[in-house]
Amino acid sequence: MATQTDTPTHAAAAAPAWHIDAVLRLGDDALVLAQRASEWAGHGPVLEEDLAMANIGLDLLGQARMLLTHAGQLEGAGRDEDALAYFRDSPQFRNHSISELPNGRGKHDDYALTIVRHYLHSERMVALWQALTGSTDAQLAAVAAKAIKEAKGHLRHARMWLIRFGDGTDESHQRAQAALEWLWPYTNEYWHDDAVDLAAAEAGVMPLPSSLQAGWLARVEQTLNEATLEQPPASAFNAGGKSGRHTEHLDYLLAEMQQVARAHPGAQW
Repeated sequence: MATQTDTPTHAAAAAPAWHIDAVLRLGDDALVLAQRASEWAGHGPVLEEDLAMANIGLDLLGQARMLLTHAGQLEGAGRDEDALAYFRDSPQFRNHSISELPNGRGKHDDYALTIVRHYLHSERMVALWQALTGSTDAQLAAVAAKAIKEAKGHLRHARMWLIRFGDGTDESHQRAQAALEWLWPYTNEYWHDDAVDLAAAEAGVMPLPSSLQAGWLARVEQTLNEATLEQPPASAFNAGGKSGRHTEHLDYLLAEMQQVARAHPGAQW
């Protein structure tokens, strides 16, 4: 029971919605890609890659934890990293659609597809994390300073394997090219500047996505040339994942990822 000497407590004032969404986009991408990477545990093509992809997944999960914790603090509604990871439905997630796509297009996962996606993502994230080290959001800048080191390692790994697949056997080349052609249109969403992006850039929290496109494209073109892969043609397709419009693949991913937490809410392990 309260007494006259009790001091009432109040939740911290919420940050602008655009700021919360901007951080969620980073955190949700990391979380969803961590889940996709974890699906290779015990199923990697060779033992070294089984371990490598597991470690990449752990790095991404660590980034997701820091970013979702920060998003919860900005929101000021008492939600922590677990609440944001396990108790949101797909329309509330803000990851890019490319992150939620399955590891294969048929009945079986395809390691070439996973490598192509991680390469395209990592090539973007190295540049983005570098820019974010100068963010006016001090907590985000601190996360970026740590994450950029991990992203550079992820990029080296993915680039090495992409070149190996592309410039390898006929089958490995064909698989890498097919994966690239499927994923390429989804990269358009990386560079689409919407209201959240414009507000975040104006406040110095994040760079405009479109400002990173030319550098990313130049680096990707160089890698594809080394891998003897053909860059797919440009398209007008723009997925809506970062605005909450997702593919059906995210629902299946969340159902698996969230089932234990939702079956036992509030459980302590």
